[in-house]
Amino acid sequence: MNRSSTGLPPRGARLLSAALSAALLAVGTVGTVGAVGTGAAAAAPGPAQPCAGSGPLPRVCAQPGELIDVTLGELHPTQAVIGFDQVFYKLNRYGSDRDEAAGGVNKRFDDWCETNGQGEAASAGPGARLDDPASFTCTVPLGQETAESLAPMKTAVIGPGGALYLTDGHHTLTSFLEGPDGSARLPIRLRVTDNLSSLSTAAFWQRMTDERKVWLRDEDNRPLTVEQLPQRLGLTHFRDDPYRSLVYFTRDIGYEVPDGATEFLEFFWGSWLRGKHDVSAYDLTAPGPYLDLVKDASKSMAALAPEAVVDDGKTAAQLGRIDEWNGGKKETGGEFAKLGKPLTDAKPGKLAEALAYRSGVVRAPTCTAKVTGVRTGPLTVHTGVTCVDRATLRGPVTVRPGAALVLTGSTLRGPLQADGAAAVHVCGSSVTGPLAVSRTTGPVRFGGPGCTANEVTGAVVLTGNTGGVHSAGNTVTGPLVCAANRPAPDATGRANAVRGPRTGQCADL
Repeated sequence: MNRSSTGLPPRGARLLSAALSAALLAVGTVGTVGAVGTGAAAAAPGPAQPCAGSGPLPRVCAQPGELIDVTLGELHPTQAVIGFDQVFYKLNRYGSDRDEAAGGVNKRFDDWCETNGQGEAASAGPGARLDDPASFTCTVPLGQETAESLAPMKTAVIGPGGALYLTDGHHTLTSFLEGPDGSARLPIRLRVTDNLSSLSTAAFWQRMTDERKVWLRDEDNRPLTVEQLPQRLGLTHFRDDPYRSLVYFTRDIGYEVPDGATEFLEFFWGSWLRGKHDVSAYDLTAPGPYLDLVKDASKSMAALAPEAVVDDGKTAAQLGRIDEWNGGKKETGGEFAKLGKPLTDAKPGKLAEALAYRSGVVRAPTCTAKVTGVRTGPLTVHTGVTCVDRATLRGPVTVRPGAALVLTGSTLRGPLQADGAAAVHVCGSSVTGPLAVSRTTGPVRFGGPGCTANEVTGAVVLTGNTGGVHSAGNTVTGPLVCAANRPAPDATGRANAVRGPRTGQCADL
């Protein structure tokens, strides 16, 4: 939950490696539910059924330390917020050809191999895709993993009914999902830390809360309930916490991840920084002011006494407060200088990468009305901006001329029709019924940067829109029809999966 895609620090990785080595010796090689590689799965302890016998076993049989093959769409988050700028940095790297131009492979393949317990990427030729692991190779082949290669893997808890709850890796896996070849079907392996499938739902969440395996605070550090957690991965389903991104950028400048790091380490630092630095006082769309904020925040962190309490009883020393700001180097050197390198540099800094991606994210208009929960019957948007957020709608949705609709993280069982609207944003949602958007004067977002892809059962028709159309990464069961849009629709490098004819301007999307 609080680890970076680079995994644990070297000594921490060695410590975990020793523990994993013992687990590997005890468990052996396994398949769908197990510790490493492929092959027949050993029966897990527990009830005679369904965990007895041979062959692939149900998820409820997975034991701590074992590995499971999952898809991103199966995972339930255990936190409601992430730092969007941290994900934006990754997405800009993933969408760039800089790594390939330098003779290497795209960073997303390195990150996937590391997350899958297989070291770094060894090769990824033209046409390689994350959702097709056979199209690239990792330095550590399946079945030859070591405790060291397994250490950076992300983790999950098996919950009631075999549901999968992600407890580490929300930023990394969201980056995979939103990347150039990401989707809910993208495969990855996770390490099981606990099997709590026998508990009731109430007992499960009590145990998760007691053992600090869930982060129940929102983007303003206010308490949340477990019912307010998102049900799936994707930027649209999370809230953005700028302090979480800020802590990410201060790594190895104001703090470093210590051996045996506590869960939620970055969130604890973020909670403390809220009382010290007001992010709204800085222009976070410009690299200069953003870098000033990182410098101010990281110097405050490094200036803390080791025994000073940061948050939840954790001291600065426990949370990795660095002994000397920027490793004792001047602003012109060390990690701070690397962070601030411009996008024009041969190796741009993370901050420039994040801001470059964010500049392409179309902001949704401000809500004047909001719909949540379950609604049955027609919904007509006559004026203003209606935001449908994590709702279930049963009935048709109509957007009248001059009005706007923002549909996020929702389920619509009925057609959606907009004609002459001011804007239409459909992100991270499921629509059953045709979706027709025509003559919109403002942005039409149907997936794309910052807008998680959608699933539509039925036709999608986009015609005569003049404010710009993004249609990217969506799954459409039906035809995709585009005509007379000015400018033509843009897939932003993420093709739609269409199980029907693509015609007009959408023929190549």
